[in-house]
Amino acid sequence: MTDEVPNERDVRNLQAALDSFDEHWQPHRLASVNDYDVKVFKAQGEFTWHTHPDTDEFFMVVSGRLVIQLRDGDVELGAGDVYVVPRGVEHCPRADGEVSAMLIEPRGTVNTGDTPSERTAQLRELD
Repeated sequence: MTDEVPNERDVRNLQAALDSFDEHWQPHRLASVNDYDVKVFKAQGEFTWHTHPDTDEFFMVVSGRLVIQLRDGDVELGAGDVYVVPRGVEHCPRADGEVSAMLIEPRGTVNTGDTPSERTAQLRELD
């Protein structure tokens, strides 16, 4: 146990973080927990079919409706819904309208997994 007291720089507001950028499919680090990044992103349109061979991928929708397309059927998520894509499962997120969401993944996970594309993006830091 530590005696350190968090200061105001350690506090992040989820909605303020999402309001600070407009780009779609561009992940921003909200926080880090051990060796995991908590990322926020906005989505609109279809992403890239891909897998993450070595890790699960946690999605939480903050607003809008996100469809996680899987080869054996779609998973539809609304605000407040959570879904974990198991490691190695091919998937393609799709947002028919704008979506705000959060991801939790091991640090260094590439957003397009094993399928580099024009959607591959470097993780950005929030201001």
